[in-house]
Amino acid sequence: MKEELIQIVAEYLGQEPSEIKTDMSFKDMGLDSLDILDVVMQIEEKFDLKLELSQEINTIDALLTYMEGLKK
Repeated sequence: MKEELIQIVAEYLGQEPSEIKTDMSFKDMGLDSLDILDVVMQIEEKFDLKLELSQEINTIDALLTYMEGLKK
């Protein structure tokens, strides 16, 4: 699942997956709130989930932890 999240963010940013740091905040990656919403919608569609994000979920690592909790 982590690789798929990295791929979605990388494609959105027009970067290679190897350039994405999973512990970097979305804001530091250059994503504003509307960008994050677009990315979240892509993730929801890909994984058939409904995500309710908070400000604490601001990295790919934090998002992955949150998503893994939903799958249990």
